[in-house]
Order: sequence, then structure tokens, then C-alpha cells
Amino acid sequence: MSKIHNFGAGPAKLPEEVYDILKNEFTNFDGTGISLLETSHRSPTYFKLNKDVQDVVRRLLNVPDNYKILFLSGGGQGQFAAVPLNLISRTGTADYVVTGTWSAKAAKEAKKYGKVNLVLPATDRYVDIPDQSTWNLDPNASYVHICTNETIHGIEFDFIPDTKGVPLVADMSSNFMSKKVDVSKFGVIYGGAQKNIGTAGIALVIVREDLLNQALPICPSILDWTANSKADSILNTPPMFAIQVMGRVLQWIERLGGLDRMAELANKKSSLIYDIIEQSNGFYYAPVAKNVRSKMNIPFRIGKADEALEKEFLKGAEALNLIQLKGHRDVGGIRASTYNAVTVEEVETLAKYMKEFYKKHAK
Repeated sequence: MSKIHNFGAGPAKLPEEVYDILKNEFTNFDGTGISLLETSHRSPTYFKLNKDVQDVVRRLLNVPDNYKILFLSGGGQGQFAAVPLNLISRTGTADYVVTGTWSAKAAKEAKKYGKVNLVLPATDRYVDIPDQSTWNLDPNASYVHICTNETIHGIEFDFIPDTKGVPLVADMSSNFMSKKVDVSKFGVIYGGAQKNIGTAGIALVIVREDLLNQALPICPSILDWTANSKADSILNTPPMFAIQVMGRVLQWIERLGGLDRMAELANKKSSLIYDIIEQSNGFYYAPVAKNVRSKMNIPFRIGKADEALEKEFLKGAEALNLIQLKGHRDVGGIRASTYNAVTVEEVETLAKYMKEFYKKHAK
């Protein structure tokens, strides 16, 4: 079978080297003679994996000692509920910076558990992040929530907001481990693994210790960061295979040179696509403001949103095994996700096709 170039937004491509490792481990994990899928989560074998994955997270992000690293079920959306359930009790209110679909969903979920202040005016067109001087932050908020990279709209924060001492909570689902981040500037960082660091079924949560022990009485134990921290993320049977996959992906990132290398490659890959868009005289256009264009998810339209032309583009792409390029149903068009596992060569193949399509159809 010819090579598939997978630009899916999630579940997304995994590194080919990791697949080779998983194949070898699948029926004989760590020399046990059996799969991790049939290994007790209370065994020394799993305890070691649990610690190894925490350790690589701590090394890659230089996580300070006063932060706990948790592996929790429910993905990113599970944490949409967990965040207010664990934090909103501090003052009963929270600030949400809505810059796209996922931060909007997080804010909607939080309204079930307390008062939500929308920092930005409501809109149905997400193409920019307004200057922080215009934000309506509440100094009494329990926390400020942002989504650092909006997968659907292709908007990525290029700065860490100054929240004047209020804990900053960040959903990093789709740009986790794509660049270095100063963890000490955040109270909580979380994200589902299936976009950039693993497969579906697990959320990685990094929480500052002073934010524990504040959960609402109604918080389910499975979402309670304090309970899970005390149990070292083995409060119940965790999604062990998803944690194994995430660990192998993070170890692969470390072998390649860590987050500096990931950031270098992200810049190179995204520039290949954005440069073609900019040089196409409007044939391709990206609606997002240049300073906040995502390096992970690149949405664009063709021929002033010519849907027939976009369908032809997608059909031609699939004929070349360039798959999962259709834009999200909320925004339409095309979307190329250039996560860590997507190679420069694959993006070059897409770029070449974009140039040929432009030459054929530009008027």
C-alpha cells in the first residue's frame, strides 16, 4: 500500500517510530510475556510505566516540583467539568476567554457549577485574539481559563496572559508539547492526548499543589484532582494503553531533541503552507489574523469560499493519499493539521499539490 499522509485534526497521526515500538510491546510489554492490556494496574510493571511517563512530562516541560502530574479519563471535555468542579469554589465565579469553539464549550460547561464571566464580547466569527488591554477580567475570579490553540478555527495564543495573580488555567489539547512553555505562569495546564501527544482516552493534567483540596462537594471522585493526586492517578483502573501510547510519543519527542526541536519543526511546516497561501494572490486565503495563526491547525478557503472548487481540491488530495484535509463542519473549507508526528516531507507533498492546484485553477 502506498504511503498515507494524514493531516487529521484528531485523533491524529502518531509517529511511525512509535508504532514500531508498540508493535513490539503489544504482546510482550517490558519483558513480562503479556500485553499491558492484560496487566494489573496494581502491578510493579504498571507502577514503573506510570512513573516513567510522569518523569518524561516533567523533563520536557521542566515542570516545577510544586506541580502534580495527573493522567485522567474523559479527555479534554472531561476537564471542562473538572476545572470548575475543582476550582470555582474559591470565589464562586470564573473568567473565560472565548476565542473559538473549544473555549466556548468549556465556558458553557462551567456555567453548571458557578458564575462565568465572559472576558471578551460574544461573537460567532473567531479570527483573532483581542489585545489584552480590552479584556474584561474580574479580579475576584477563581481562575482565568484560556484555550491556547483552537483546533477548529486555527487560532493560537502567541503570549501568556497577565492575570494579576488569578490562577491561569489553559486547555492545551492541540498544541501540547509543540514548544516550550513556562509552566510556572499557569495554575493548571490540561489537554486530551489524541491531537499531539498520543491517542484518545486520556487527559494530561498539570496542577499546582496550592490549587488542590478545593473541590466542590458534588465533584465526582474520578474528576477530583486531589483524590487522583493522592492515588498517583491510579484511583481506579486507568486507561493504561492510552497512557502507554502517550508515554512512547513523549519519549520519542525527547529523543528527537525535545520541545526546542518540535518548535523548530512546527515553524518550518506551518510556514510552508502559510507562505503558499500568502503568495497565491487571494486564491487561497486564511481568515485568521497573522499574529495568532496556529502552527498546529491551518484552516483556509479556496477561491473566495468556492465550495465546488474545495471539493475538487479534497478529491485530488485524496487521490494522492493526502487525507483528512476537510475543514471542520462549523467553518468549512480546508484544514491541515501539522502536529509533531507529521513530517516535513509530508507537508512538502501537500505544499506541492497546493501549488499545482493553484496553477491549474487560478484565473
